[in-house]
Amino acid sequence: MFHPRRTLRALLLPLLAGLALTALPAPTATAASTLTNGGFESDATGAAVPAGWSEYGDTGASYTESGGHSGSYRLTHYSATAYKVETYQYLSGLANGTYTLTAWVRSGGGQNAAHLALKNCGSAEQRTDLPVSSSSWVRIVTSVAVTGNQCTISVTSDANAGNWINVDDLTLTSGSTGLAVKGADISSLAKSEAKGGVYRTSSGATGDAVTILRNAGMNYARLKVWVDPADGYNDKAHVLAVAKRAKASGMKLLVDFHYSDTWADPGKQTKPAAWAAHSYSQLKTDVYNHTHDVLNALKAQGTTADMVQIGNEINGGMLWSEGSTDNWSQLAGLLNSGYSAAKAVSSGTQVALHLANAGDGGTVRWWFDNARTYGIGYDLIGLSYYGYWHGSLAAAQATLDDTAARYGKPVFVAETAYPFRLDSDDALPNQIDTTGELVTGYPATPAGQLAWMNAVAGLVEAVPGGRGLGVFYWEATWTAVTGNGWDPADPSSGNGWENQALFGFDDRALASMAWFSHR
Repeated sequence: MFHPRRTLRALLLPLLAGLALTALPAPTATAASTLTNGGFESDATGAAVPAGWSEYGDTGASYTESGGHSGSYRLTHYSATAYKVETYQYLSGLANGTYTLTAWVRSGGGQNAAHLALKNCGSAEQRTDLPVSSSSWVRIVTSVAVTGNQCTISVTSDANAGNWINVDDLTLTSGSTGLAVKGADISSLAKSEAKGGVYRTSSGATGDAVTILRNAGMNYARLKVWVDPADGYNDKAHVLAVAKRAKASGMKLLVDFHYSDTWADPGKQTKPAAWAAHSYSQLKTDVYNHTHDVLNALKAQGTTADMVQIGNEINGGMLWSEGSTDNWSQLAGLLNSGYSAAKAVSSGTQVALHLANAGDGGTVRWWFDNARTYGIGYDLIGLSYYGYWHGSLAAAQATLDDTAARYGKPVFVAETAYPFRLDSDDALPNQIDTTGELVTGYPATPAGQLAWMNAVAGLVEAVPGGRGLGVFYWEATWTAVTGNGWDPADPSSGNGWENQALFGFDDRALASMAWFSHR
């Protein structure tokens, strides 16, 4: 743990606990034209005011300590009593243009607010909340347009007693950040509506779920395709219908091929019943024909897929046993059949390969090293990342960074989610339903759900080289509706995921949809 202990300093804090930090006074430090002392190496342990920086508010809660990210020292905000403090640096003489602030951070969580910001730059203030990551450093970024030749770099805490953050290795460089993809899987929507599901705006007005999500900022819809599902949903016809709605709303489209009649994931990759007796050679033809058929039908109705997943969470391969990772040559043949079909329909459609568990960098590297060895074609890499199953934010960041650099491909989080409450809205217990299953620092509330999504989006945004493509939420519209359970063959099966939808138990859009507004 990294809880600094500054009891003596806490006793010397000025009585400014109620002081708001929204109005920064005129800078008292000498303005610089470049960021000074971003690594806090100009200071010894306990420096009250880091060289080149200024402070405002409860200044005793801001100081340097040993134990930096890459050097000897770091900036810390901490007090044994509640505090509000800002550590800032005013820059002038900047050439106008877009700049990105990068920093390595840790936080024990619990603050009312803890963020990095670029402000007074001539354009709207841009800020990034510090993710809760108490044991490992995480890199975050934020960018802004400088239009008045000046800008203020700010580290702010509005904290309760004992809350702490560490910040180190800040850099300010030319260029911008942002996510091209802020999407969600809405594969459940057609069946939900058919079974009586209702979706409402945050104010309670009944509305179209696609429109509500688009108005919140969602720009990409993800739809899964099963070959011959028992309930008739998530087949070609329903994908075509929902794709029309998504494209009409201005969204782009990701089609997620499971190559199964039901769920495909690391634990099961069951061949469709119609393909069960087929040889490996015939399976390659099946994959090509099925992929081409669905994508060509989408193209014919004017809703060409922008992105395609050839397989879903294929850590162990697909179409078992022929397409298992026990036989990479055959798996490569199946995946390349899907790739070829997608490109034959539309050369501009981006083809992604999708694995589970972004926290397991070793498996991801093993898998894509084999993909390279066996000549598997793809354009993008998608990884599922559920923090309550897949490890720390720092581990996921390390995997995303390594994967993007090692294979030279854009990466994205193909699936993530977080609960906004723990109880159930139907008779089936939820997948995540106890506080012990939650990620530390992220409560099961709409605010906790939003904070988690912003943290994950921040990881992807910070992937170096602009190779962080975006994030898809799973599953935005899967609310508890009788008949729309997890098992397509059992109408009475319940939904163990409704507490992780983006609509509440009252069917209203949750405040956590605000993550779609992430840069």
